This record gives sequence, C-alpha cells and structure tokens, in this order.
Amino acid sequence: MVPSLYMATDHYRTLGIDRTASTDAIRTAYRKLARKYHPDLNPNDPEANRKFQAINEANEVLSDPETRKKYDRWGDQWKHAAELEQAERERGQRSRAGTFTGGGGATSAGDQDHSDLFGDLFGGSAGRRVRFRGQDLRSELQIDLREAYTSHQRTLTLNGKAIRITIPAGVENGQTIRIPGQGGPGMNGGPAGDLYLTFVVPDDPRFKRVGADLFTTVDLDLYTAVLGGELFLETLAGTVKLKVPTGTANGTKVKLKGKGFPHYKQDGHFGALFVTYAVKLPTDLSEQERALFNELAALRKRP
Repeated sequence: MVPSLYMATDHYRTLGIDRTASTDAIRTAYRKLARKYHPDLNPNDPEANRKFQAINEANEVLSDPETRKKYDRWGDQWKHAAELEQAERERGQRSRAGTFTGGGGATSAGDQDHSDLFGDLFGGSAGRRVRFRGQDLRSELQIDLREAYTSHQRTLTLNGKAIRITIPAGVENGQTIRIPGQGGPGMNGGPAGDLYLTFVVPDDPRFKRVGADLFTTVDLDLYTAVLGGELFLETLAGTVKLKVPTGTANGTKVKLKGKGFPHYKQDGHFGALFVTYAVKLPTDLSEQERALFNELAALRKRP
C-alpha cells in the first residue's frame, strides 16, 4: 500500500491556527490548549487526554521551523522528507535525460505529480526500492493506583495484534512510554514503528499522589488522641502499626519514610507517606458519659 501525500492529521487545525501563523502564535495556542486539556485538570476524561496528546504532537512538529517546513510540503510523510527529495531529484534527472535524448514519454520536472514519487520509492518499475520504517502508533491504557505501584506484565490487543508489555512501577497519570518495534509494519523490509503508550491513572479514594509521595487522612477517636495508643493502617505496601502519642491534636501530620510510591525506574527508592489525623468527637452522649465529661471539665478548672 502506497502512503498518501495528503495530511491525515492537520496539526494547524489541532492548534486552531492558520498555516501562516508565526512561531509566537503557535507557542501561544499550544500553551492555551495544553492548560485546558492537561490530564491533571481533566482526570478520568479519555477524550481530553487524546486531545492533549494531539496538541503535544502538533506543537512538536510546528514549533521547529525545519520540521514545519517538511510537514508543509510532505504532510504526514514529513519524516521521510530526505528520501522523497532524493527521489524527486532522480525523477528530474531521468526526465531531463529523456528530453535530451528524444525520449517520447518524458516530461519536465515541474510537471511531475509528487504522488508518483511514492511509486518510485516503493519499488516502481523505474525507481529504487527504499526501506521505510513503519508508522508510530499511539494508544492509552487505564490502570489504578495499586497497579501502578508494582511492575507487572499486561497483554494489550492493538489492531488485532496481541502485545505483551511490562509496566514499570511508578508510572504517572498522563505519562507516555515508548515500546520499540510495536507500531505499524515497515515497508520494503523496513523496521516496524514504535508504540507510544499513555497511562491514565484515576484518583484513588484513599491516597492522593504527588510525585512519589502519598497523602492520606486517618480518623482518630478522641480517647486515643487524648490518652495515646496504637492503630493499624493499610498502605499500598501492607499494614503498618502507628504509635499515637498522648495529646495528639486534630490535624497532626505524621511522615512515614519509604511508605510512599516507588520512584519511576529507580529500584528500591520510595517516596514518603504523609498521614493526617482527623480527631472525631463523640456524639449522642449518654447521661453517664455527659456526667463524666462534666466531672473531667471540673477537674481541669481546679487551680
């Protein structure tokens, strides 16, 4: 199958600008849209995540003058600009040679249809066979916070093809990793493209994640807060026992080193878990309980 010269993806339309936009206009449009569709501001919104990826891709192509020039001429095939330009020069040479020797079918270089260049590159009768790398593919995968906590394998099905990948511990929401050789097939014996996989990690009901640190709030009854004691906390790494000091105030924060999230691709390195105590006051006191609290209050008032 010969690739098309037409733009399947219009990066200008993605950024909402015209083809004569300046570099500053491209930068401004990108920043505005990136803020609007950033994954942190649109959790659990796959459509916003797809738009964010498209915006980033458009900016990468158009913000570089050389890349933009190639894209303007060759569309989605701009990555093959060098091969296409070489094929164009060779066709021009063949056309001129045909004109000089009286070849009946020759045309001037300026009259050539650029789409014919693909026929040359992909093994046309008069052309040379060039190995083309396959197209890069993009997809996304949703995993929960516990799945992101540990490295594990997962089998994906993409375009009818089963792909087994290893998900490294510590991946973040919106993070994209490259999986070499799992993109579209190459042409003329060329290598396959790569797969760019973006992770969607929804908010967890118990733990808030900031980088490699985790934050959680734990209810603490009044009696344990006043008298001290112990409590058991379920973390992503298992159950830990916390010692509650006597007179623990509402809002007290405790830092548990190494009990947070793993650092991405840094084996054995973890962030911290920050625990905030929320002291709960007793309600619906019985007459006896009320009397005891009054007695305690009286004791506290004595000189």
